[in-house]
Amino acid sequence: MSTMLHAIYTPYHRISSKIELLHPLATLLSRLYIAKVFFVAGWLKIQDWDTTLFLFEEEYQVPFLPFELAAYLGTAGELVLPILLALGLASRFAALGLSVVNIVAVISLAEIAPAALYLHMIWGILLAHIVIYGGGFFSTDRFLTPQNNAS
Repeated sequence: MSTMLHAIYTPYHRISSKIELLHPLATLLSRLYIAKVFFVAGWLKIQDWDTTLFLFEEEYQVPFLPFELAAYLGTAGELVLPILLALGLASRFAALGLSVVNIVAVISLAEIAPAALYLHMIWGILLAHIVIYGGGFFSTDRFLTPQNNAS
């Protein structure tokens, strides 16, 4: 039985190890995708600040914060953290910060469309991956870690 299992598992393992080579690229693409989503949202907010303030006052129900402070903090987070994430600089910190922005966005809307909620869940999963595993091979973090600088 174990020889048969081994005969089946060996090709699987060979293929699996080849697929693992895509992990750094998948992490980079995840970082860039999430960074674009949040940066564009922040950019749109600063393009029409009066509307942004109105939405934070009337539409979004951000808990525990005055609407103006919530607007400034949310917009700043959506503009600064995606840049860090795209560069892979302090990737875990940036992903954690964007996770907070993502969660606040979901809970601050009284009604959220199922499709929008689904997107926020996907973004949350991608951000959780970066928080847990880091920015990956193609990140500034990798080049700034001490073991990579020791020669």
